[in-house]
Amino acid sequence: MGILEGKRILVAGVTMDTSIGFATARFAQEQGATVLISNFGRALGITRRIAKRLPAEPPVLELDVTDPAHLERLPALVREHLGEDARLDGVVHSIAYGNPETLLGGRFLDGPWDDVAQAVQVSAYSLKSLAAACRPLMGEGGSIVGLTFDATVAWPAYDWMGVAKAGLESCARYLARDLGPEGIRVNLVSAGPLRTLAAKAIPGFSDLEELWATRAPLGWDNTDQEPTARAVCALLSDLFPATSGEIVHVDGGFHAMGA
Repeated sequence: MGILEGKRILVAGVTMDTSIGFATARFAQEQGATVLISNFGRALGITRRIAKRLPAEPPVLELDVTDPAHLERLPALVREHLGEDARLDGVVHSIAYGNPETLLGGRFLDGPWDDVAQAVQVSAYSLKSLAAACRPLMGEGGSIVGLTFDATVAWPAYDWMGVAKAGLESCARYLARDLGPEGIRVNLVSAGPLRTLAAKAIPGFSDLEELWATRAPLGWDNTDQEPTARAVCALLSDLFPATSGEIVHVDGGFHAMGA
């Protein structure tokens, strides 16, 4: 029996089969969960195609976390696939965006507000939006897990996405405070650099990869999303019933090292 046996999990923001979201959906299914995945716009067609590569093809929901209408109809969409009495046991926030042409790659001092606002809304505020939309489906408690990249320091090339991730990390703590009385845990997983579609859009991403090559004591495979997916699924499971507001590092131990 897997650690997610009988659980119903929504993984929001699955685009490519190289993404952490896809790896999480796959491992969750292998651990016994019923999984739904989501995306929107032009990426939705890609998501529907790569969904067929999972062990069991999951329902694909159209969900733009910046669209109030999409958020409002989300519970009905979930029930459409899982039944009128359906509930969610877990939600994965695998969503982030920052315009690489204006906000990343050494453009911090020039980042325009409109693009910064979009990055913060999509990458940070959307955790609150998604949690609020799923709240009616989590009446018996559950687990919300998001993905971050350590926002306690300034990184080469990451610029305004680092600021957005700092907002995400703070948002998770406040959600943990407000949803804890309802039995809903909120945690984040901070992964090392992985060669995902999002990472490829970051100018200078190779500079980050080189840091991990020499300083991660356990080593680091930037093509292997499964260690991160396993951590996400562990937090979705019942193995951490009293853990909330936490950031779990899956980075080969890099975060704990000095110069």
